[in-house]
Formats: sequence, structure tokens, C-alpha cells
Amino acid sequence: MPHLDLTDVTVRFTPKNKPQVLALDTVSLTVADNMFSVIVGPSGCGKSTLLRLVAGLHEPSSGTMLLDGKPIEGPSAERGMVFQSYTLFPWLHVRDNIMFGPKLKGLPAADCGRIADELIAAVGLKGFERSYPKELSGGMRQRVALARALANDPKILLMDEPFGALDSQTRQLMQELLLTIWQTHRKTVLFITHDIDEAIFLGDVVHVMTARPGRIKKSIPIDIPRPRGIDTLTSAPFMALKREVLGLMHAEAVLADRG
Repeated sequence: MPHLDLTDVTVRFTPKNKPQVLALDTVSLTVADNMFSVIVGPSGCGKSTLLRLVAGLHEPSSGTMLLDGKPIEGPSAERGMVFQSYTLFPWLHVRDNIMFGPKLKGLPAADCGRIADELIAAVGLKGFERSYPKELSGGMRQRVALARALANDPKILLMDEPFGALDSQTRQLMQELLLTIWQTHRKTVLFITHDIDEAIFLGDVVHVMTARPGRIKKSIPIDIPRPRGIDTLTSAPFMALKREVLGLMHAEAVLADRG
């Protein structure tokens, strides 16, 4: 059954002393339980706006947004968010950053510690429990951010270009780590990226958005067997899907450039 269901979601912004902007136009999107869904599109098409709507950080101008059949109204621990920037508390070390959410929910200290230790092991940060964010590399900080989002056991994990600032080798390692964790925890994931290789490598389905105003142009199933590894990136099925997505993206990028 659908886990996340968006119907005719429209967003209009009215900047001060400027014309109204139609950012998203009647976007409808369904994400099933345990599905890894990826959204790609040209710059400014409203990808991040759409994700922030699902996170409850913004309200749509019109349309409906349901999670497990219930309206999305404001932020909630059932929707875990991982941003591109490292949104960690700099005054807390790794273990306390991860325990922050469970503590806020009022879980017993022993449970908070157990959750943190299990996730520290899962993201490969054993030995860094007492390290502070400033002492970690970019990839390690994103591992902490991922663990912190999972610590609340959210129904859906929302990821806004979380690996965009990483170098290519670290990015590939983080993608592989994310798939390992996803296959273990089987969370529903909605992932935003501008990188076509990343979208196809990670996703069960890739939703291609139009230039602004953002709409879903096409949803492409990714019929590549899992588990996926580095060899996937050069396989014939991968390259065929890349050509399809690239063609759709290029057409929309041209439209966006023309304004």
C-alpha cells in the first residue's frame, strides 16, 4: 500500500515587491513502503521545496500530503531529515549527537545508549564515539547525520543531496553504506539529487522533474538487481537508464536556461 501519497501539491511563493512564483504545480507522487525513491531535475525546479513540504517545514498552497493515510502537518520525528550541510550540534560528541532524538522522546538512558552504539557500529564510526564534529571528515560527519536521523526510528527518511559536498570517492563509499543500511533497516526513503549516476545506483524508481514550475515529468523504474556495487555503474542496463534520464534532464535544463 502507499506509504507517502502526494496529490496535486502546488506551491506559490510571493516575494516582497516581486511577482508571485509558481514553484511546484500539481505534483502527485506515491512512494510505497520500504521503497527507495529518488527525485532528479534541473536546478530551481523545486526538488528541495518538495522534500521540505514532506518534512513539514513548509505548507503547500494547495493539494494533499498523506503519510500512512494521515495528513502531514508540521515537523515530526516520524520523518527523519538529512541535509547536504552537516546539521550536527558542534558542542556534542558523536554519541550524544545520535542520542539527542531518543533523549528528546523521553526514552530511558540505557535505551538511548544502546540505539547510539548500534548505529555507530552500523555507520562504521566505532572508536569515534567521543569525537566532536569539527574533528571529523565530511564523510564521517554525514555518517553521524545519517545515524542521528535513524535514531528516532522514522517512518520515512528524507535526504536532500546529502553527499553533494563530498569528493567522488567518499561519495561512492557513502552511497554503498547507505544502501547497506537501507537493506538492513528497510526504511522508506525519498532522496533528492542532481547526480544521475547516484539516482540510478540508489533508487528503486527515479522521478524526473520538469523545469520550474516543477512537475513530475516521468517516473522510471530501476530494474537493476540488488545488491549493487561498483560494477553496476558500467553495466549495460545502467548505461541504458542513464541515457534515458540524461535525455529527459537535458531537455528540461534547456527549457530552464531559456527562462
